Amino acid sequence: MKYDYDLFVIGGGSGGVRAGRLVAGLGKRVGIAEEYRYGGTCVIRGCVPKKLFVYASSFAEHFEDAAGFGWTVGKTSFDWSTLIANKDREIARLEGLYRKGLENARAETFDTRAIVDGPHEVRLLADNRVVTAEKIVVAVGGTPNRQPELPGHELCITSDEIFNLTELPDSMVIAGGGYVAVEFAGVMAGLGVETTIVYRGPEILRHFDMDLRQHLHQEMEKKGVRVICNEVFEKVEKSGASLNVTLSGGEVLTVDQVMLAIGRKPLTENLGMSKVGIELDWSGHIVVDEYSRTNIKSIWALGDVTSRVPLTPVAIHEAMCFIETEFKNNPTAPDHEIIATAVFSQPELGTVGMTEEEATEKVENLHIFKAVFRPMKHTLSGRDEKMMMKIIVDSANNKVIGTHILGPDAGEMAQIVAIPIKMGASKEDFDRTMAIHPTAAEELVTMYQPTYRVVDCKRVD
Repeated sequence: MKYDYDLFVIGGGSGGVRAGRLVAGLGKRVGIAEEYRYGGTCVIRGCVPKKLFVYASSFAEHFEDAAGFGWTVGKTSFDWSTLIANKDREIARLEGLYRKGLENARAETFDTRAIVDGPHEVRLLADNRVVTAEKIVVAVGGTPNRQPELPGHELCITSDEIFNLTELPDSMVIAGGGYVAVEFAGVMAGLGVETTIVYRGPEILRHFDMDLRQHLHQEMEKKGVRVICNEVFEKVEKSGASLNVTLSGGEVLTVDQVMLAIGRKPLTENLGMSKVGIELDWSGHIVVDEYSRTNIKSIWALGDVTSRVPLTPVAIHEAMCFIETEFKNNPTAPDHEIIATAVFSQPELGTVGMTEEEATEKVENLHIFKAVFRPMKHTLSGRDEKMMMKIIVDSANNKVIGTHILGPDAGEMAQIVAIPIKMGASKEDFDRTMAIHPTAAEELVTMYQPTYRVVDCKRVD
């Protein structure tokens, strides 16, 4: 019993809890410390409450669409405080399940900030106590970038605070063009907030397929979101009960609330990294090898604190691979290739594999299949909203290397289509799959002729 624990985990998010719970289930002595709430960003102030807000914000359109199907919907109203209270109750339930899972596995939990104090030492700051462990996992995740260089940044909120606003603002401007900015722009607009999104790049959702980015931009504007690209915030100032946001183009926006959604930073500051000599990259992320090992042989890092793929299922997968490698004598490196993802924008976006832009850089000849159509749901509602589906095929071997979907249930479809793409399915495999009619998803297996081709990295119509 050279150490107090066989494993000590710093961070009680999805990756840390999965590692701690399953290692404890193997009969090992496990300690885990979390300074805020178990469940991490995703459960407490990220994916889960965000999607609950997305559901809440979509009902206004549902009520409108019902008329086309013969329903008469009476006067409706929305109560922000009810949504917040119900959200809080669900998050508390989920946190309880995370804690219960650890307790049932006999892992010892600590409600405190913890830092690395040595290759085998962890300091629990609540009582300034040092415990020892044979292996240490750092899984503290990240935090919103609060842009301290922006004059007036202290007047702004981030994704941490938006879930607990006491009142729903009448107007809001959001800085950013990624997942968080786009998703909350849709949420706020759906709840009746006058919403503007300001992004420094030429189009929202960098790294996604350009056709879908442009199509989503158009659909968001139809829903009342003002989208401003190629501009940034210059300063934020208090103006009575409102805030004035000066943009780089000179325009001044007067709003009730300002949100910064310009990326996240790893929570490695003051975590003991320099004391122990753990290598960090230029952005503060922990550098790891293919097995999640740091340069200190007794310390590993999982999830968003590394610079790999900042998604909850990826952190969980990395935790499972860590367990296989270190506790089951089965060296397993995390597989970060072909990861499906969804943006819960309105309309929703789901994607897996290469974008057309990525594929054009890596593959000489492509077949591009694209369909733009009105979902059946909107034929009677009369809503002016169109869906887009796009399949990228390597014409040399007819392998499907990317699929991109924008519209209702896009995330659900992307999750399913990720399976054949991960397996290496060909376009023939898609084509010989019988369609389910009438569904939107049948378009994925009924686009028989390319919309256009890419030959020698150039589009040919």
